[in-house]
Amino acid sequence: MRPLFLLLLGAASLAAQPFSFGLKGGVPLTDFIDTVGNNPTLSAIEHPKRYIVGPEFELRLPWGFAVEVDVLYRRLDYEVVPATAAAVGTSLVTSNDWEFPALLKYRFASKGPVRPYVGAGVAFDRLQGLTDTITSAVAGQLKNPGTVGAVAEGGVDIHFLFLHIAPEIRYTRWTSQHFNLANVLSSNQNQAEFLVGITF
Repeated sequence: MRPLFLLLLGAASLAAQPFSFGLKGGVPLTDFIDTVGNNPTLSAIEHPKRYIVGPEFELRLPWGFAVEVDVLYRRLDYEVVPATAAAVGTSLVTSNDWEFPALLKYRFASKGPVRPYVGAGVAFDRLQGLTDTITSAVAGQLKNPGTVGAVAEGGVDIHFLFLHIAPEIRYTRWTSQHFNLANVLSSNQNQAEFLVGITF
């Protein structure tokens, strides 16, 4: 009985601290690459990786406010291939995509364990380890290895024992594209995600 009491006391002490950390993960609701499909000789095929994952850090402030910083990872993989038998040119692009959102959050007051919240901020996005295997002269897709965007989110914070479980919808509008190949593909500047954060 005593070890259980000490465990609960320690959990309550952790929950009372202004700093929390944990894991955030989820799935994209929009594609990373838009395939245009107006080129008669080339077409693009995305091989989507339906996951986003990384650590989450939060500093709780007075009056329901908090600052959240995440480091989110996803894998990017697409091909540019001939659209007709007479066309030539193949390009296989793979990359690690790292996203660094920083948000100011506000949790609405609630008497129960569920508190709705909203947040807004900025995000920085960087491609790392980009490889472009070109079997003929298909090139020029990469425009920007890094970009910045505005972020908005809404969700609920569910407090259970010493854990905070927070499902949310997050939207990011990027100021520039990573990739653009005229009439074939472009990277999506509108990004929506369903994420769940687990912190303590």
